[in-house]
Amino acid sequence: MNKILEVKALEGGYTNVQILNGIDLYVNKGEFVTIIGPNGCGKSTFLKVLFGLATHHKGTVLYNNSDVSGWRTDRLVDQGIAYVPQVDNVFPSLSVRENLQMGGIRLNSKKLKNSIERACNMFPDLQERMNDLAASLSGGERQMLAISRALISEPSFLLLDEPTASLDPDVGDYIRTYIESFASKKGTTILLASHNMNEVERLCNEVLMMKNGEIIDQGTCNDLIKKHGRKNLEETFLKIVRE
Repeated sequence: MNKILEVKALEGGYTNVQILNGIDLYVNKGEFVTIIGPNGCGKSTFLKVLFGLATHHKGTVLYNNSDVSGWRTDRLVDQGIAYVPQVDNVFPSLSVRENLQMGGIRLNSKKLKNSIERACNMFPDLQERMNDLAASLSGGERQMLAISRALISEPSFLLLDEPTASLDPDVGDYIRTYIESFASKKGTTILLASHNMNEVERLCNEVLMMKNGEIIDQGTCNDLIKKHGRKNLEETFLKIVRE
């Protein structure tokens, strides 16, 4: 398979604070890859460094064989990369419709309209709230909006930071189904940070284990369960979530 992302000896964090300590990994096109690890290990920081929202210190990030190390977010968006943070992932002072329009700001009016209609078909709750401020949405509705906005432009590579954390189990499952469906139809590559064992087992081709800002192991979920034991994975690298 062709690599869409290759990271070599990546160090980064926030200004002079280093969180990532030499990350090496690759992601193949069309794969659904998950990063797991304890709180504070650097999962969110890693996604932010990739998307130009945290500081790149050293190392190389290759995207489609082009060096994009330290690129600004807008340049990365132009390359087909989208990102959904765990928190602060909508524009609260804008309406639902305006949030979706922001996601498709580079699309022509016809394609933007079709993309918004697709989002509403997948998440009917959003259709009923199109003129409401995003600040008035529930947690699940905000997550639906954030994911829909990121997918409006049909990105080729999607970064997701714990998209179902703290959500009602039924809402979380609904969102997972949408992400899974979109990825299979559009061939989008997804890199997901997760604490949810069911999510990892259900969605992912490959799992990356992170600890102290480093990738310490990589493999399929079944391979890592056999190697490390389910209990160790759940207690050390994942919250024990039962849905």
